[in-house]
Amino acid sequence: MPKIAFLGAGNMASAIVTGLLAKNVCRPADIACLSGSGKTGAELAARTGIVAEQDLEKLLTGADIVVIAFKPQHLGAADPRLAELTAGKLVLSVLAAKTLDRLAKTFPNARNIIRTMPNTPAAIGAGVTGWCALTPLAADAPDRAAVTSMLRAIGREVEIPEAQIDALMAVSGCGPAFVFEFTAALREAGMTAGLDRETAQMLAVETVLGAGKLMVATQAEPEDLRNKVTSPNGTTFAGLKRMETRDFRGMMLETILASKARSEELSKDS
Repeated sequence: MPKIAFLGAGNMASAIVTGLLAKNVCRPADIACLSGSGKTGAELAARTGIVAEQDLEKLLTGADIVVIAFKPQHLGAADPRLAELTAGKLVLSVLAAKTLDRLAKTFPNARNIIRTMPNTPAAIGAGVTGWCALTPLAADAPDRAAVTSMLRAIGREVEIPEAQIDALMAVSGCGPAFVFEFTAALREAGMTAGLDRETAQMLAVETVLGAGKLMVATQAEPEDLRNKVTSPNGTTFAGLKRMETRDFRGMMLETILASKARSEELSKDS
């Protein structure tokens, strides 16, 4: 793997660095970072052994891949030297709502730009990241191998057209928050039904975790697994009928479309 420079050293940069080192994709000496305050960069370097750089030119000299991981709102005020300092390099962005066209204005001389949308489970190597490239990458292109190796270090990756990024953002980017909210609702309902909070919390979390693992292990459709546990006029049937009456799927559709619409708005504003 070529040398990698991180502009930003926050949560997502930390997740990627941790994954790269854990999967032996890179050595600490091959990774450097620079953070705005210098504090997060120093902390990341101290924890992982990578280089914390204070000078932008030194950071990018010798790097072949540049990961843009600062806050999205800071793109507009990015150092104008980046246009030349990233010339000929592969730029990979994790900035939410920043389109390829917008990124190309800041990094006009990059050899290619990759827009990615990771999600929070990437922090433990269980994420899923959608990505697209400014210039399509051939199946055997070294840059494709580099991109997929980096993203697989934090979970699964899927290449999609940029036109689908907002939908992906709504499902996998926002999805963990919806799962957390569902889990909290399951816990609260369990408490109302008579369980103590600690037991209800454990049951809710382990049920969501186990159900997810079962879907992965069986590769079955969720509906098929649902049907296997649903007896006619049984307890699960009674609960599912109430969800149907309250139009649970319709509510989830509205939730996803609201998140997608907001993602589209943010992309236009950028």
